[in-house]
Amino acid sequence: MRYRVELKPRAEKDLKALPQDERKRVVERLRWLEDDLHGDVKRLSNHFPEYRMRAGDWRALFEIAEDRIIVYRIRHRREAYR
Repeated sequence: MRYRVELKPRAEKDLKALPQDERKRVVERLRWLEDDLHGDVKRLSNHFPEYRMRAGDWRALFEIAEDRIIVYRIRHRREAYR
């Protein structure tokens, strides 16, 4: 299934704050999500948003709504689940 990735304003701000090389890695992995959730994706238990995607030390926290992936935050791994 094809998905359309949408970034919330806070996720866009998080992405802009990343170093250039890390930003490129995260954007590349977000593009992988468009093609049937490829990449290191896990469903989280007792957490909102419901899913996380790993890109090195960075985590994109998102939910799936019909044919859209809505990214809420992009955080460093030590801060992502607080």
